[in-house]
Amino acid sequence: MADFYVKPGDSVSFAKPVGETDIYMFAGITGDFAVNHVNEQYMERSRYGRRIAHGALLVGYMSTCSTMMIHQCRGTEGDETAVSLGYDRVRFLAAVVIGDTVTLTYTISEVDPVKRQSKASIEVRNQRDELVAVATHILRWVKDRT
Repeated sequence: MADFYVKPGDSVSFAKPVGETDIYMFAGITGDFAVNHVNEQYMERSRYGRRIAHGALLVGYMSTCSTMMIHQCRGTEGDETAVSLGYDRVRFLAAVVIGDTVTLTYTISEVDPVKRQSKASIEVRNQRDELVAVATHILRWVKDRT
């Protein structure tokens, strides 16, 4: 595996405070104005007591980690382009609310040099070290045309 970009155990982390602006901008970009995310009065009576972040916003942060891994392993310096094949087993285990700081850890768990791809496990934890989301990401390096 020495000729491949990543190896099992390679890891990156990314931390981000989740602000009200993040949620409203994400709602605006995606069109997802569900009351869970934008209506404080509605959510006050819910189990959560306040608005919660979009799960897809967390997946966006997961994408940041994949980009960080590509940068860390110098994955753009060869004659291949790294592309995401998607996220499997995405689970939202606890709510993320405005004011939480999430820390994502993206760790390479498998490498297939024949397929030119890797799998990574992703954990998302809040500032209380509670696991709030998990996923598996598949990253493939595709040969360039030239």
